Amino acid sequence: MDMEAGAPLDTRGRHLRDLRISVTDRCNLRCGYCMPADIFGPGYRFLPRSELLNYDEITRLARVFAGIGVRKVRLTGGEPLLRRDLWRLVEKLRAVPGIEDIALTTNGLLLPDQARALKRAGLNRVTISLDSLDDVVFGRMNGQGVGVATVLKAIRCAQEEGFSPLKLNMVVQRGINDHEIEPMAEHWRGTDVIVRFIEFMDVGNTNGWRMESVVSAREILSRLEARWPLESVEPNYPGEVARRWRYRDGKGEVGIISSVTNTFCGDCTRARLSAKGELYTCLFASRGHDLRALVRGGLDDAALSREITALWRARDDRYSELRAGQTTPPPKPEMSYLGG
Repeated sequence: MDMEAGAPLDTRGRHLRDLRISVTDRCNLRCGYCMPADIFGPGYRFLPRSELLNYDEITRLARVFAGIGVRKVRLTGGEPLLRRDLWRLVEKLRAVPGIEDIALTTNGLLLPDQARALKRAGLNRVTISLDSLDDVVFGRMNGQGVGVATVLKAIRCAQEEGFSPLKLNMVVQRGINDHEIEPMAEHWRGTDVIVRFIEFMDVGNTNGWRMESVVSAREILSRLEARWPLESVEPNYPGEVARRWRYRDGKGEVGIISSVTNTFCGDCTRARLSAKGELYTCLFASRGHDLRALVRGGLDDAALSREITALWRARDDRYSELRAGQTTPPPKPEMSYLGG
């Protein structure tokens, strides 16, 4: 039985509860696992403004999604804070009936100037990306030579505005930054910052992913437990992507996201809306469904709801579970296009 009357289930019995909205395909960094500089260089053609969903269109779609079960919205990119006056979108989304939680994933570079406005507009949570505490390693990974201090400033500003607890994402790549698993955990132990260690994923077609570069969740956990005894913590909600672990001495917690070695397709409740309005029912989906054309074509909310419901009910995605058996993986949209 559906959790709410009229809430759709996909072919594997999964509800639609989370909507990730990419507001731009642009970014001010060039992290190799997401947006490598040799591909996304000065001549790369990003989406023109006219092709992006505007804030009213995003809000309208969010309202339709909320009507069929979505309760959580996460704003992503590219780098979402590159979108002008993002707080205005947050304010509009806050007024949508049924939306209970609005979160933001950012690299933090522009956050100090926007954190207060975002908080006042109704943003609930912030996740910041930081892959290293070493300036040389971090500068190399972000492709722009940006130093760690810039992100640490963003973290302080977010904390000062009341975004607590704060989540910090670290994508772990063997031979690049895996030596910093323990230092990263140690730096944030005893604070309100939750470090989430993420297995290097085969998102898109340009990040040079190889299984040999993946540091498994099992290895990450083993290394952490060798330093600090941990205990498992129940998920905050069904379908949470990170497995939670708490320090037994009470000094906070960490998360581990294992989308490669220990998949969680079975309870995935997430849909993704690209910057130009394509609905993707999986991060690894080969194609999206053009909702922008329906919105701009004059379809009313009831018809939009029927279209989205039909797409969700037909959903059969479980790419991560099938990954090992694929000799030729299908083409996938880039992480910078979908926002992860």
